[in-house]
Amino acid sequence: MKAKVPMTRSELMSRVRGRGNKSTEEKLVLLLRRAGIKGWRRHIKLPGTPDFAFPKLRLALFVDGCFWHGCPRCYTRPRSNRAFWDAKLLDNVARDRRVTRKLRQKGWRVIRIWAHSLRINEAAVLRRIAKAIDAKLMKEGSLVGQESGSLVVERRAR
Repeated sequence: MKAKVPMTRSELMSRVRGRGNKSTEEKLVLLLRRAGIKGWRRHIKLPGTPDFAFPKLRLALFVDGCFWHGCPRCYTRPRSNRAFWDAKLLDNVARDRRVTRKLRQKGWRVIRIWAHSLRINEAAVLRRIAKAIDAKLMKEGSLVGQESGSLVVERRAR
């Protein structure tokens, strides 16, 4: 019988599969639906796999977790294994920049939203998204003679 060798921390952690930022994504889905914002898709195959994308408008939306992406407002540096976490954060931030640059080079507009902003100010998040949609539509000349954003944003009576 073979002796069991305990796994290293790295081996153990490599077997853990992330479930994504499910709660923040679901909250944004609810906000987009409530606001009547249409035309978005989730997890389409683009560099960085945006959380949401508006393919016709070439608009990519990322919801960045405050801990994993180093939010200047919320990030708290871990007390243990600081060298690892500092390197991890720098890698994540560098990857975010690379992905944003790559998408922009492909003609996409990129919006990054901090997860805490969904908890604190939903209206500001929606305004930011609607503004990006309107700017994209105006640039394309799609709104000539129409109300701003009416092609994508339909206000529902409550």
